[in-house]
Amino acid sequence: MTLPLPALAPVEETLWVTLTARAFDSRLPDPILGDTMADELVRKTGYTNDKLRWTRLSCVDVAQRAKKLDEVARRFIARHPNAIGIDLGAGLDTRAFRIDTPPTVDWYDVDFPDVVAARRRLIPDRPHVHAIGADLTDPTWLESLPTDRPAVIVADGLMAFLAEADMISLLQRLTDHLHSGEIAFNVYNKFTVRAAKLTPSVGWLVPLFKSPGFDRLDPVRWNPKLTLIEEIMLAREPEVAKYPLALRLWTRLGAPSASLSRLGTVVARYRF
Repeated sequence: MTLPLPALAPVEETLWVTLTARAFDSRLPDPILGDTMADELVRKTGYTNDKLRWTRLSCVDVAQRAKKLDEVARRFIARHPNAIGIDLGAGLDTRAFRIDTPPTVDWYDVDFPDVVAARRRLIPDRPHVHAIGADLTDPTWLESLPTDRPAVIVADGLMAFLAEADMISLLQRLTDHLHSGEIAFNVYNKFTVRAAKLTPSVGWLVPLFKSPGFDRLDPVRWNPKLTLIEEIMLAREPEVAKYPLALRLWTRLGAPSASLSRLGTVVARYRF
């Protein structure tokens, strides 16, 4: 029996992009992320959409960047067992389950109220994991978060859907409210945004993009509390060994060049 969800607004519906890609990856013989819970959620909802015709080639990026963000959160929590974790624009991601947050950590999944309602219908409760239904551009949702604990903040695929002014404001409010921590997200540079317009599998998303593209150093320029501490270029990560042959060879050819590697997906990690 499936559990179909009510209609979502177009920007809310983008949660299916990352969810179905993680699900597709989990079905592969040698997955990058292996998120079987994503596959369970897709099957539970009976979701089908011709706009999302994932292939092994097109799901690699989503699965790998999710894994890198998991690693950032997991390492931070290992160093700060009293931390809080925040997933901005969480959609139907179950990151707290993947990284197995300990009971000393409070984890907050933040997304629009309708998306959070869907999470509550589909995703089992987990101790110390909380859902906040809010528009991220609304400053009041931060009032739900403690201010006296180190925080690790992740955002997967979110920043393309925020106008530059909203992104600057969000980063400022986070670093003003929280005592200290790290934030990591995938960078959408101008090349990434232009390339998306030419990619059939995601071209329908382009009208929803609000960001014109930004450089990994732009957040540091916008917010003096942020320091770039790591630039994770997916082209240089060990998961490349699991890419389809043609993509693997092409990626390894360009990997020695930082400039070429930055044309692919980059996860930037900042300290505040």
